[in-house]
Amino acid sequence: MSKEVLITGAGPAGLVLALRLEKHGIPFRIIEKNSGPGTSSRALVVHARTLEYYQQLGFADELINLGIVMKSVHILESGSEKAELRLADLGEGLSPYPFVLSLAQDVHEQFLVRKLEEKGIQIEWNTELVTFKEDRDGIEAVLKKGENTETSTFSYVCGCDGAHSTVRKTLGFDFPGGTYEELFYVADVKTEGQEHEEDGFYMFIDEKGFCAYIPVRTTGMRRIVGIVPPQEVPASSITFDSIRPYAEEQIGLSIKEVNWFSTYKVHHRVSEHFRKGRAFIAGDSGHIHSPAGGQGMNTGIGDAVNLSWKLAAAIKGEAHPDLLDTYESERIAFARLLVSTTDRVFKLITGGGLQGKLVRKGMFQAVLPNLLRYRAVRRKAFHLLSQTRISYRGLGLNEGRVGKLHSGDRLPWIQIGASDNYETLTSLNWQIHVYGTASDSLRTFALSHSLQLAEFQWTDKAKKAGFTKDAVYWIRPDGHIGFVFSKEQEKEIRAVLNTN
Repeated sequence: MSKEVLITGAGPAGLVLALRLEKHGIPFRIIEKNSGPGTSSRALVVHARTLEYYQQLGFADELINLGIVMKSVHILESGSEKAELRLADLGEGLSPYPFVLSLAQDVHEQFLVRKLEEKGIQIEWNTELVTFKEDRDGIEAVLKKGENTETSTFSYVCGCDGAHSTVRKTLGFDFPGGTYEELFYVADVKTEGQEHEEDGFYMFIDEKGFCAYIPVRTTGMRRIVGIVPPQEVPASSITFDSIRPYAEEQIGLSIKEVNWFSTYKVHHRVSEHFRKGRAFIAGDSGHIHSPAGGQGMNTGIGDAVNLSWKLAAAIKGEAHPDLLDTYESERIAFARLLVSTTDRVFKLITGGGLQGKLVRKGMFQAVLPNLLRYRAVRRKAFHLLSQTRISYRGLGLNEGRVGKLHSGDRLPWIQIGASDNYETLTSLNWQIHVYGTASDSLRTFALSHSLQLAEFQWTDKAKKAGFTKDAVYWIRPDGHIGFVFSKEQEKEIRAVLNTN
């Protein structure tokens, strides 16, 4: 029997899709054209929502121990600190992970590969998708490894194969967007001299632009990102030695070791579609972003989570295949909004001329530090940055509103004694939450249909989080609210439960 799903690409999106499908019990193959996981750090930031997804898989804390919890952001101008933003408790009470984690992407990927291997799943390295076509029996895919080719049939193909995605190109999707003019450099280095805090993010601003200095590895390696100053050589010929004096001047430290260096252009694009028939794209295959806010990799992982449970439900016959239509409608809307938002922020940060200088000085040195003194602003900032604000309201799959919470919203996190209301989400199954007391008929229905029913004590924390006492929250496998009804809507509750 052939595997149900072909995953092309073993970056973060492909690896998370594989891990989630495995937990759902769905057979798959995952292929990668490279010979192993990445060896450069690239994406750094792991946000709270991603860690919540990893909590469902049982390894969030293990991953956190590999990275650095960021405690502060420092804004400096010409070597003098102008502002400090505290991150350590930015999301306190909003997530079990109220912080920003710095973790090199290669370490991140290697960790996810090990998690697959622990389950007896091997990635097929040095293997690529040549082409595929869909017929009434599924997807017929041609794969190549070295000089050998094979043709195999799958129920679905998921392209997690990056910005130059074979799956996206085969489907013929446009990839509209653009490329910023500036040439950027990135290097992982070790420095000496007056060191900055090991758990602090530093942004240096001067008349030439900006430079970011970020802890990237627990070994003491730091990431430097900045704009390449005018060079008389082609971009492909630029070396770190030509950048070194400029970088050292900006960060005020001597660089004694360079582990990795590259130059690159920043792009912003979103595919016109994320699905056609039995083929899907996720991660960089569907959207690429500016690095503002560290959103790109986390968004790709969110794609994988959204797609995984819907594929599982369709393959197992637990849901109509039309459910798969909601993958594109839910994820493409967020991708478009995110690219637009990060594009504006990125232009503010990197903009030249008087306007760019005024924005960097005014926004980062005066406005933001003052605003973030207020708890309400800090909470909104955390929701925005951490992706815990993502909602799928009004997108077809979700139904209902009670109090502050709508169907489609992320389930608010609350701590309950030594545990929390996210503990039950590790099942990756649809489940019912009641904050207060469930009715006898609801308990009977859940028991007779082998449905997970979690009753939580009604508390002030539940009220502050937006829950309504005794309301019925039907929670999706990705931790979003699928349906919500008040306790008075018994008929509506039973109608929904009987059709799901």
